[in-house]
Amino acid sequence: MTPLLLALGASLAWGVGDFFGPLISRTLGVLPVLLWAQVGGVASLVVAMTIRAEGPAGWGVLYAIGASFGGMLGLFAYYRGMNTGAMSVVAPIAGVSAVIPVIYGIATGDDPSVPQIAGVAAAIGGVGLASIEHQEGRRRVAAGVGLALLAACGFGFYFPWMHAAGQVDFWWASMVFRTTALLLVATAVTAGRIDVRMSRRNICFAALAGIVDTVGNVLFAASSQHGLVSLTAVLASLYPIVTVLLAASILHERVAPLQRAGIALTLTGVVLIGL
Repeated sequence: MTPLLLALGASLAWGVGDFFGPLISRTLGVLPVLLWAQVGGVASLVVAMTIRAEGPAGWGVLYAIGASFGGMLGLFAYYRGMNTGAMSVVAPIAGVSAVIPVIYGIATGDDPSVPQIAGVAAAIGGVGLASIEHQEGRRRVAAGVGLALLAACGFGFYFPWMHAAGQVDFWWASMVFRTTALLLVATAVTAGRIDVRMSRRNICFAALAGIVDTVGNVLFAASSQHGLVSLTAVLASLYPIVTVLLAASILHERVAPLQRAGIALTLTGVVLIGL
């Protein structure tokens, strides 16, 4: 039961971080917020690792480098999607990333249940409905859907790599992941000559979002010690529920009835995949 609780804890942390991070990036910019978020995450891990005072348990923690490439691609697309579309639409679509670790689990020997197969079908159908926006008597693809699907792909490939690294040493896997993420974002900022200067208050907000996101990384990596990737990854992918609830309560977002049905179907699919 402990791996499942850790994975659920990761979904809670990610749901909170992936609401407030994209929210402040709407005014401060995606890359500046992502950079300070990585700084906050690395700093928090440096403190934790100093207290722990132990070296890595094996070279397998380097699998987290692959996780970082997928995770940061997903996070960048997710932030951009949140800037162009409704959070309550983008988040559930990104949550379909759960399909990828299930497919990976099947390929490596897992035997999916009937509910899991139904969940995959429901999630795909839900994405289709959530993607359709009704506007001025016609329907079109909702803003941010393409970026949400790209985020789903990036997050999906994060899970198997981070699961493998977490099985070796979840603390060092998290450190390798976050350090690589910082280097990737810093490279993008340098290449694009992006101005990342902001007030101390905003830096603290961005760093806090990164710390919360890092807590999610640590919890998911820890769940990998004894849990199957096809199960822990799906439970960790429930974070859109938290994001949708925050968007509804704080931003009072409204979406069309057909999109609401798609969101509900997508979230139902994610839950079924976890059974």
